[in-house]
Amino acid sequence: MGENAIMLYLGEQTSPEVSALVQAAAAAVESALGNDLVDLVPSYASLLIVYDALATDHLSVAHRVRGSLDTLGEMSTREGRTVVLPVYYAPEAGADLEAVAARAGLDTEEVIALHTGAEYRVYAIGFAPGFAYLGEVDERIATPRLATPRQKVPRGAVAIADRQTAVYPATSPGGWNLIGRCPVRMFDPDADPSMPVSVGDRVRFEQISRDRFFELGGDLACACESPSPAS
Repeated sequence: MGENAIMLYLGEQTSPEVSALVQAAAAAVESALGNDLVDLVPSYASLLIVYDALATDHLSVAHRVRGSLDTLGEMSTREGRTVVLPVYYAPEAGADLEAVAARAGLDTEEVIALHTGAEYRVYAIGFAPGFAYLGEVDERIATPRLATPRQKVPRGAVAIADRQTAVYPATSPGGWNLIGRCPVRMFDPDADPSMPVSVGDRVRFEQISRDRFFELGGDLACACESPSPAS
């Protein structure tokens, strides 16, 4: 870590219990550090704490962080929100939907039913603002990342990689399997809050029609590019 950061480890494996601890630690540290806090970056089992080195020092921050953890057990029992995200599932919206189904020995409607039938926990936010790592996908539709990532994945693409699922918050390269499109913006710097989900929240996906997708502001004009040819 840099001279103005502390990494807090709260577990060795991903689990709902460890995720709850990360969420509780973030709230406790934010309260303890106040204006000395620059940023908090929660991950699956850790919390990166970035502080203002011009306003405080490492020893002071470490002392306050340790003190804030005394209430962690009580805070970790709090439940996050449940957020429902609408998704238009179709080959035109998710270029890999049929491939995911074929690999699993299912039809596309069965893939959709399995994806919408589960409740997912937000385990971490990153690699881009608003990119929420959600888990865990039903084993029957868990699908490895593409061997060669696409150079362009559209904003709102709903995707699967192994037992994780996510919604792309912005157009970007990506190697996840695309199965649908969500009209909800996962990151809007002008909105408050800027993201509809936080670490510790639970997410459910709701299937919507093509017409409803457009009514909610969805856009299919930005199609994904095929994976780049292997070099």
